[in-house]
Amino acid sequence: MCGIVGHVGPSPASDRTLSVLMDGLGRLEYRGYDSAGIALVAPGQPDGPVVVKAAGKLDNLRAALDEAAPAPATAGIGHTRWATHGGPTTVNAHPHRAGHVAVVHNGIIENFRPLREEVEAAGRELVSETDTEVVAHLLDIDFAGRLEAAGEALDEAAVAAVLVESMRAVAARLEGTYTLLAVTPLAPGAIVASRSTSPLVIGLGEGENFLGSDVAAFVAFTRSAAEVEDDQVVLVTAEAVTVWDAEARVVEPATWEVSWDASAAVKGGYATFMDKEIHEQPTAVADTLRGRVDERGELVLDEMRIDPAVLRRVDKIIVIACGTAAYAGHVAKYAIEHWCRIPVEVELAHEFRYRDPVVSEKTLTVAISQSGETMDTIQAVRHAREQGSKVLAIVNTYGSTIAREADAVLYTHAGPEVAVASTKAFLAQITACYLLGLYLAQLRGNKWPDEVADYLTDLGRMPDKIQQVLDTQAETVQALGAELADRPSFLFLGRHVGFPVALEGALKLKELAYVHAEGFAAGELKHGPIALIEEGLPVFVIVPTPRRPVLHDKVIANIQEIRARGARTIVIAEEGDEAVAPFADDVIRVPATPTLMWPLLTVVPLQVFAAALATAKGLDVDQPRNLAKSVTVE
Repeated sequence: MCGIVGHVGPSPASDRTLSVLMDGLGRLEYRGYDSAGIALVAPGQPDGPVVVKAAGKLDNLRAALDEAAPAPATAGIGHTRWATHGGPTTVNAHPHRAGHVAVVHNGIIENFRPLREEVEAAGRELVSETDTEVVAHLLDIDFAGRLEAAGEALDEAAVAAVLVESMRAVAARLEGTYTLLAVTPLAPGAIVASRSTSPLVIGLGEGENFLGSDVAAFVAFTRSAAEVEDDQVVLVTAEAVTVWDAEARVVEPATWEVSWDASAAVKGGYATFMDKEIHEQPTAVADTLRGRVDERGELVLDEMRIDPAVLRRVDKIIVIACGTAAYAGHVAKYAIEHWCRIPVEVELAHEFRYRDPVVSEKTLTVAISQSGETMDTIQAVRHAREQGSKVLAIVNTYGSTIAREADAVLYTHAGPEVAVASTKAFLAQITACYLLGLYLAQLRGNKWPDEVADYLTDLGRMPDKIQQVLDTQAETVQALGAELADRPSFLFLGRHVGFPVALEGALKLKELAYVHAEGFAAGELKHGPIALIEEGLPVFVIVPTPRRPVLHDKVIANIQEIRARGARTIVIAEEGDEAVAPFADDVIRVPATPTLMWPLLTVVPLQVFAAALATAKGLDVDQPRNLAKSVTVE
């Protein structure tokens, strides 16, 4: 999510910096954004950096630049924002200016609330709702203090060195994820940057240098790049790039030549956006978890306009959603009922308001939508509210209709999905549902604080485990997809939380490969679907952990039943589960994890498989036929 670009040139004799920034922001549009802006610096700007920004698309920024007509610059930074703290407005857009510095930021600052109080106590006036403006003021306060302590006029190089020290000092105080770029007209030939978790890449030019959230920001100007590691601080000028590590030692960054063209660069080197988004899932889950615990150790949601007393009286939860989001709701049912002991119903939004549902003031309706603009779900939300229910939205888009009309919002910080069929948004939605379940368990007293903390610790381990699945299994699964590309039909079986995973696995194959695929609860096998089993039919089976022996043994029995009838059994099982080996033609291993969090791992191979099979058939993985990313009609 969000895009960053920076440029430092040799002189302000032309509009080179402005043209580089706008070109870079245009190439970063694929990341998704709701506002954009730039900051320009040149010698002799007593009022600080020139900042121009606008809500909406880049055309709005271009119009604002035409009106402002900024003078040529020696350095500049640009940003496309995907709203996190605060809505998608011009005021909340980046860059943010404080005193003599301007800052752009990707990521989420988890401890911005106490830092904001500190900045306001220092007499600074904050005009936006963002965590980034807080960082800008912290940086300017530290920067101004160091300049005053110097007690003498400093040349440009010395001022840049002071900004480096200020960046290091401020970054050390931040909790969360960030890439930060800062400029000041007091050192108009320099950009200072730092990063933690959020990516940052240097572009090495001749007589100019670049920065970007990925190489797409500058690939049109140079293919020579250098990576910035976590907790490093960078000083970029037109002539040189200097990088310091966390111990303030100068280090040489690793460099490479970008082999992709500008078109491939926006996909990060992946063949498709879907492949890229599948590999972004560890980050999507991690970002959805960030900043959810306050200074008292309690879970918090993004926007809460429901009295806690009302939530304590809730006697039923109805999840409304469509497609993949509905399967996230099915996972939520298992988790919330287990943790909170509240009955949960999962409804397809387009059926909900037409069947006279039983809804009251004691019902909590949870609406799940990636775009927040799904018309079926919007109408269901309105119907639920008419019946007196409070509505909590789980969406990925700030300022969307469902977010505005809901009484509470939990945002999935997955960043934009370009591919039509959902992957990383699904995992982020499941993660958000877990957070909701734990929030309600905490609020209603179903779980002790240390129990909630233990579950959050388990959730915090999931991004690394998802990455492990991708690192160890993706190649094998892709080969399997290519091998089975000519098969006309597939079945998917699962029990407990494996059941919605089976449903989602079948849906992905239908969406991407246009083949018949069905997901079933494994226990239903003998009640009809077993008639479909024939020689060579590929059947995916999601096997529960052996630590749940009753569930595990029943699924093993299901595998034996279909194997005996000639099916090709493709088993997703926990590492170390050797009981599946005698009955599986193919085994896909995932790390051991708590049962309720199993879907976050087991769905990943199914996504990879569907994409690989569709690719082998020569189909457009990113834009399947007849489908739209956001369904805005009933």
